[in-house]
Amino acid sequence: MNAAGPQPLEIAVGNAGSVSALLIRPARARACFVFAHGAGAGMTHSFMEAAAQGLAERGVASLRYQFPYMEKGSKRPDPPHIAHAAVRAAVAEAARCCPGLRLIAGGKSFGGRMTSQAQAIAPLPGVDGLAFFGFPLHPAGKPSDDRAKHLADIEIPMLFLQGTSDKLADTKLIEPVVGKLGRRATLHLVEAADHSFHVPVRSGRNDREVLNEILDAFAGWIGH
Repeated sequence: MNAAGPQPLEIAVGNAGSVSALLIRPARARACFVFAHGAGAGMTHSFMEAAAQGLAERGVASLRYQFPYMEKGSKRPDPPHIAHAAVRAAVAEAARCCPGLRLIAGGKSFGGRMTSQAQAIAPLPGVDGLAFFGFPLHPAGKPSDDRAKHLADIEIPMLFLQGTSDKLADTKLIEPVVGKLGRRATLHLVEAADHSFHVPVRSGRNDREVLNEILDAFAGWIGH
């Protein structure tokens, strides 16, 4: 399924100013993913671009957007209240641009966690599912499940796409975290993948194959 090139947008985030966004909407799209970036790289990072294109090929529109700190060229992530405001503004823009489409929200690492926090505080209007590309359960080398406590307050379906070699989400911790969420949560583990979904050569696979695996899992999860 072919999609036109990304459409540039601008989203107002209250007192934090405006941020850039990119919308890809394939013909006959069946959902739109409001796609937040990770802490260290913005919406045009190669992973974000490849994932957005891959989603379009699977009939899923996407709206990628910058957090205010990334828009300003800062390396220090926004405090949660500003990040949450950006998530809400992006969801509202996706609803405006893609009327009638299901809205799924989430993102890569930090972006996914900020989205889940926003949803836990107050449901994101129109969003009926959350998807996380590498949920950052804990800092590297500091195993803990404290960052998952707010997930219990989320009542819509959640998809966790996680590598088994992710140093920010020990498999022995993420499995029980998702298990406690019951039928609301689905965990898809990618063998040997790290937090960036890279796999070692000895795995016999490459990063493109891994990306296709997680995008197929995402597309299957949202249904047809």
